[in-house]
Formats: sequence, structure tokens, C-alpha cells
Amino acid sequence: MTISRREFLALSAAAPLVHLGSAAQPRLRLATFEAEVTPPLGHPLVAGAVAPAKEIVDPLFAHGFVLLGAGDPLAFVTVDWCEIRNDAYDQWRERIAEAIGTKRERVLVASIHQHDAPVADLTGQRLLEAAQAKGAICDIAFHTRVVERVAQAALQALDKSQPITHLGTGEAIVEKIASNRRYRDHDGRIHFGRTSATRDPQARAAEEGTIDPKLKTLSFWNGDKPLVALHVYAVHPMSYYGRGGVSADFVGMARKLRQADEPTVLQMYASGCSGNVTAGKYNDGSPENRPELARRLLTAMREAWKKAQRRPIETCEFRLTSLQLPVRTSKGFSEQELQERLKHDSRPFHQSLAAMGLSWRKRVAAGQAIDVPAIDFGGTILLLLPAESYVEYQLYAQSLRPNGFVVTVAYGECAPGYIPIERAWEEKDGNLTDWCWVDPGCESRMKKAIETVLRRG
Repeated sequence: MTISRREFLALSAAAPLVHLGSAAQPRLRLATFEAEVTPPLGHPLVAGAVAPAKEIVDPLFAHGFVLLGAGDPLAFVTVDWCEIRNDAYDQWRERIAEAIGTKRERVLVASIHQHDAPVADLTGQRLLEAAQAKGAICDIAFHTRVVERVAQAALQALDKSQPITHLGTGEAIVEKIASNRRYRDHDGRIHFGRTSATRDPQARAAEEGTIDPKLKTLSFWNGDKPLVALHVYAVHPMSYYGRGGVSADFVGMARKLRQADEPTVLQMYASGCSGNVTAGKYNDGSPENRPELARRLLTAMREAWKKAQRRPIETCEFRLTSLQLPVRTSKGFSEQELQERLKHDSRPFHQSLAAMGLSWRKRVAAGQAIDVPAIDFGGTILLLLPAESYVEYQLYAQSLRPNGFVVTVAYGECAPGYIPIERAWEEKDGNLTDWCWVDPGCESRMKKAIETVLRRG
């Protein structure tokens, strides 16, 4: 049976759903979509931290689904970009919400955080242009076109939605990918230098440190027919980068291979809380290691799929809480200092960093909180956290629901940059010298938000 988009939206609005009843008479429907989001040649990558786009190694995509029948439509979208920040993040959510007939807060957007990919911060880019700075974050016109393309893809998908009756949940250990940036040397001293590609033999020999070793796969089914598989794993998704080769990297490669396994099932990938987790213990940055990392991730995806347990969807509840994080006040991060760097720093990337810091300060000063949303299917929860949250937040969320299945995705609103735990400040985590626009004190606020949205506290 087919149903028009207008009827879909009427159904969604008329049935604010918590208890769904029998799977034999499904009230939830799901629409899937994808759209290409590859930047043009010459576009900045990582806000100018590395060489701009010189070639397209593989195209970048946005993948998403829309849930209908649980009140206003709910959308979840993953994007093969490094980060989407501030008003750029608002634009993604607002335009998709407008297209599918819902509210902004019910659109969940997550960057995957590959580094040979764009960062979007419209206010930051306008500040650079107004200052006639050499730094560049993004092409605003390109950004507008991409957002419209994704919104139209979501809109067009509604006419092809299908009933969903069951959820699938599976997980598998990922072998030899993730390691924490933090490690101890043979003398017990703490270091934070284990980057995405690490050649230091001591850093590679050290223990993995704090990670979440499991990949989780959440799937949606129409009876015996799978429609979507969302794979989530906490690691910085880079093998090598910075040479101008636009790429979805090893996670995009694994996703593509998994799509070939199951051509009728939309394969989505999202990064978990991995601000302090990289592949550095197992990756020396050589190009030939990219397919090897992809193979290891693909193995876990296949294993999680084999282990998937299906159960009828009986409830679906959307929850949202607000999060206020403190703006950074340490030396070099005051508004005056950032303005000075924006206008006079001779290094273009440092101008971009200043512009993004000022953009975030404007947002905080305006009182705009960060949304922390969750979709709760009754024991199975999809949780979205902001920015480069440290892996400890993901582990904390899981600890609150020890008998549940909590799928934690990070890199929602990316404006704060790294969101560390307090210990990282105390131990002088060297990664916090830049790309971190928050002050100490985030951990308690983050945990409170997680407790609230998971309804545990």
C-alpha cells in the first residue's frame, strides 16, 4: 500500500506515539535517503588546517532516515564532513525540518569527522571575510546548495516510506583499531601524543587505554525485511589525511563494502564519542593501511549483523534536554585576543581558529543552548552528543542503562570542539591547546544532560 506525503505528515501529527501496540498493525513508517556532499576542488578542508581539496579520492555523502508515526517526524542524518558548527548546524536542521514538516529539535544531524572533508561555520566564515583575512573555513554558497540538496532528498524519500515493525540490535568487538590518545610510557609518565597516525614506537607499544571496544549496529525492519543498518564506533575516522585528497576514509570504505553485502539495506555509519580516541596504536599513516583498517571495521560490522537480535517495536519516545557549556577563558581565548588573532595572525589557519572561537562566543552570549536529543525505543536508545566528546561520556551513558542498548553518536553540534573530562585538564592534555573552546567544568554538565535525557539520575 502506498500513501501520499500529506497523509504521512497527517498521520505523524495525529498520533503522538509512545506505545505502539501490536507489530501486526505497525504505526511507524521509515523513509531513507542519501545525497552527495562532496566539496569542489579548492575548498578548504578541516577549516584550512590541511591542504585544500586537490582531488576527489572518493565522494562524500549524507545518509539519513525519517521516522513517521511517533508525533512530528523525526530525522537522523550522518554527514561525511569533519564538523558542522553554530549557525551552519542550525541551517542543516532547520531546512530539513522545513522539508519534512517537523520542528528543528526533532532533526538529529551528526558529522562523521573525517579530516579530508569540510568544516562548516557560517558566522566564522563571515568574520574572516569581513576582516579580509587569508584564512577560510568554508564556501557559504556551496554549503547552502548542499543543505538544500539533502533537504530535498529527505522530502522526496517520504513518498517511498515503508512500515517498520521490529528493531535489530547487535554488537561486536573491533580488533586493532581504537586506542586512547592518553598513554603511559615505560616509566609510568602520562603522554597525550598518540594521534590518528603514530610512528613513535613507544606510543604504539603502550596499552590501548580507555576505549569502547564495541561497534554497535541498530537496524530497522519491516517484518523480515531489513531497511536500515546504523553502525556506530568510537574512533577518529582517519588513516592518513592532509594531502588534499577528499575522502570518507576507512570508515566510508567499510560502509561501502558493507553496502555491497546488503544492497537493499541502507548502510549508515556514525562516529561515537572519540575526541580522545584514535587509531594511532595500530596505524602509522601509510596509505596501504587504510584498506586494512576498513577490513577490520567491516569484519565487526558483519559480526554485529550476524548477532543482531530482533524484537517488535512497542514504544518510541523522543526526548530532549538543553546543555550550556562554559566559554573558554584561558589565555589566548578572550574575545579581544581572538579578534587580534583574526585580524593580525600571519597564519591563515590560526585566523580560522580565531573566527570559530568568536562564532562560538557569539552563540554562548546569545544564550543559545546545545540540544541533547535521544530516541527511546524502550530499552534501545539512540543518543546524540555534541562535538568531540571524550569516550568517557559514551561509557557513562551505557553505565546508566546497563541492561539496555544505548547507541551513542557524537559530533552533533560541533561548536565547542573537544569536550574533555576534568582529568584531562588536570593532567594537561596537550590536545586542548587549540580546537577546544570550552572551559573546565564541562564534565558535570555533560553527565547531567545525559542523565536527564536517559531519564536516569
